[in-house]
Amino acid sequence: MSPASVLAVAETDVADLGSIVAAALAHSPAARTLLAALEAEQTVPESAVRDYYDRNQDRYLTPDALRRGVTPFDGATPQDIRPYDEVRDHITRELRTAAGRQAFFGWLDQARAGVTYSHGHEHPGDPSHPDHEHRH
Repeated sequence: MSPASVLAVAETDVADLGSIVAAALAHSPAARTLLAALEAEQTVPESAVRDYYDRNQDRYLTPDALRRGVTPFDGATPQDIRPYDEVRDHITRELRTAAGRQAFFGWLDQARAGVTYSHGHEHPGDPSHPDHEHRH
């Protein structure tokens, strides 16, 4: 897959990534290709998918249950929660994406470990910067 054909990270997801990661993905086709490769190589065990489903029943309420104000903690019946088989593939994709991002964050942290910023160009959130707590 060519770097130019890799889709950029969805705008709604950028805030979850942090500014350094978002900048790397926004300006580097190679970084986007690496992220896609890391996401694709993640294996999510069935037990992790099932565990996620069981712990996050509120995410799988049916539209009718939501309209009635049902919560999985107060009065939900099995009919109020979408069946596992219906949402399994979606959960697997979400967990694979999250694992791929974690792998990418680890790679990026390792890649930047030896970087020395020129004075005045340090990243404001970098804890090694003497004024890392200032706000823009």
